[in-house]
Amino acid sequence: MKIAYGWVVVGAGMLISCMAMGSCLSLGVFLQPMAEDTGWSRTGVSSAGTLVFLAMGASAFGWGWLNDRWGTRPVVLSGVVLLGIGLIAASRATTLAQFELVFGLLVGVAGGSVYAPLMTIASAWFDRQRNLAVSLVSAGMGMSPLVVAPFVRWLISAYDWRTAMLVQGIVAIVLLLPVAMLIRKPPPVIPPQGMPDHPLRTVPAEPPMTAAQAFRTSAFVALALTHFACCAAHSGPIFHMVTYAMVCGIAPMAAVSVYSVAGLSGLGGRLLLGIASDKLGAKPVLVAGLALQAAAAGTYYFVSQLGEFYALAVVFALAYGGVMPLYATLVREYFGIRIMGTVFGAVSAAASFGMAFGPVAGGWVFDTFNGYGWLYIGSFGIGLGAMAIALTFKPVARPQPLSMQPA
Repeated sequence: MKIAYGWVVVGAGMLISCMAMGSCLSLGVFLQPMAEDTGWSRTGVSSAGTLVFLAMGASAFGWGWLNDRWGTRPVVLSGVVLLGIGLIAASRATTLAQFELVFGLLVGVAGGSVYAPLMTIASAWFDRQRNLAVSLVSAGMGMSPLVVAPFVRWLISAYDWRTAMLVQGIVAIVLLLPVAMLIRKPPPVIPPQGMPDHPLRTVPAEPPMTAAQAFRTSAFVALALTHFACCAAHSGPIFHMVTYAMVCGIAPMAAVSVYSVAGLSGLGGRLLLGIASDKLGAKPVLVAGLALQAAAAGTYYFVSQLGEFYALAVVFALAYGGVMPLYATLVREYFGIRIMGTVFGAVSAAASFGMAFGPVAGGWVFDTFNGYGWLYIGSFGIGLGAMAIALTFKPVARPQPLSMQPA
């Protein structure tokens, strides 16, 4: 019964992460309609996406720290309210500066309350099926292109971008507040006397390490740098995927469908690479996924037809979607559950700073060179860098009890 409720928490995490991260990434769908309606530059609108990820990164560590002390439910509830307010207020912005600040800061800080806390609580509920649980929560984020992006595109086509963003904010509050109430901490497990290996859940030994000590390890530095470079490599191609397809002459709804195909493939990638990591280990699967991501990002330089966009979206999303849950798995393996919220919050902050590069870099490249070619060349190089850093991962040296230390 205890483990069964864990799947309720996973389901709630999937829905919340889908809507919250989908709202952050949906700016790519709004980009062209907003630029045409307001006269704002693509670089200016895209910079709001950069601010989202900067704010997400700056707040992720704080949300993770609060998660370890308050629990996940109050953190996520606060984020949901902030998300709705940010979207509603951004829909009323009359200047580019107003939009950048409101959307970038409020929606970004709200997004920071989701990723690390939900991945941490999913990991806390499970021992034997932990990778699957974490992958499913991450898969919720991958579902956003299938759910949020088409919904937003339909609202824009039926009304306008302001109405679409207003409705998006209202839906976020009405839908996600009751769902967030389903999140709760796992109950403490006290195995019966004489039965140290409890059949339902076992409690893994926690490493005698504080968060401050964890931040000084080479494993943390390598994880943070890899996640940063990984996200810096794929954020630009993801954010500008719809716009690039439209630049190539593809109809708006068909261009959004490419993004949706990527979301479906990313969902499969999370599950596929999660299963593979159970068999082969998280590190080799991560390295292989990063290599595939780099190759796919560079291949965007050569595509222009709808069929090519679909095929590449499948490969690219399978790679970037599949590697995302592996960072949470590695943090849990290296540092344990007690400080996971704080440590993974810091790793997620690095990832968000990496994500911040893509939107504004793509907008600047397009405005400067009237095309996205250099964006994909840069993404390819950064992706190779992420793979190289991942190869340096080493297990954390954990202190031995005094009785086990050599004389």
